[in-house]
Amino acid sequence: MEEDVLQLRALPDDAGKRLDAYLAASVDSLSRSYAETLIADGRVTVNGEQKIKKYKMKDGDEVAVCIPPPKRLDVAAENIPLDIVYEDDDVIVVNKPRGMVVHPSAGNYDGTLVNAILYHCGDSLSSINGAVRPGIVHRIDKDTSGLLMIAKNDRAHESLAEQLRVHSVTREYWALVYDNIREDSLTIDQPIGRDERNRLRRAVNGSNPKRAVTHVRVLKRYGRYTLIAARLETGRTHQIRVHLSYIKHPLVGDTLYGPKKQVFGLDGQLLHAKILGFVHPATGEYMEFNSELPVYFREVLDRIDPDQSV
Repeated sequence: MEEDVLQLRALPDDAGKRLDAYLAASVDSLSRSYAETLIADGRVTVNGEQKIKKYKMKDGDEVAVCIPPPKRLDVAAENIPLDIVYEDDDVIVVNKPRGMVVHPSAGNYDGTLVNAILYHCGDSLSSINGAVRPGIVHRIDKDTSGLLMIAKNDRAHESLAEQLRVHSVTREYWALVYDNIREDSLTIDQPIGRDERNRLRRAVNGSNPKRAVTHVRVLKRYGRYTLIAARLETGRTHQIRVHLSYIKHPLVGDTLYGPKKQVFGLDGQLLHAKILGFVHPATGEYMEFNSELPVYFREVLDRIDPDQSV
């Protein structure tokens, strides 16, 4: 497989940014650490010349980025049961349980969704997103449950990734948050970047922020709690969790962005990817899937209002 070459041109707003920060901000799939690696390996040129990562960008700079092909996957296939909602030759839609990591990373090399998908699909997965994320087009947090789409070939991956890029994928999450949200609906349009004080967190207006938009609709009020539907327009890491915490309504069970004391005996936030819709890469047909709230989520709702179910 040949390496990809990305051609970029700096805009006036990019002037003064470090080269590594500029790359991470300009290419969604490129982390700052990987940008640093590419620069150190001589795979990035500015106006035809190699620069250090601290190079300050100028308006009009022409940047070329050579991204090497993914290395052969060194992650074992594991016979882990999957809740498959839909599958054909191009895509799979799975219902991920809470507690499962989507793809291998430091400290999580087995038991992930990728390990399970490799066993189920073998070599029938796209290779676009690197060696340890075959087929993975988007992801949800370990302690978030719900629907994910997975690409079984590169053509499908490119189509689904483009739909995500132009914000045409329907992604609706249900969450239980603290306190009463007075508005019936609202939109949170606040950029999200890395929290400079805690590497595990993201923050509104954090380091290297990117635009993030979440549309919130109240489903039911429970006095001290509110059940909401949150539709993603963008898809930043921890977006719903960060945005709801920012407006002082953190997710119940989210000790990273909300109260440290757990309630209801939870082990993670009450956040479920309930609705997923996209245009099929091959047929052009719009498809939409709806996943029931998991048992542990419904049990909490029953405890706070046993006479009325959702």
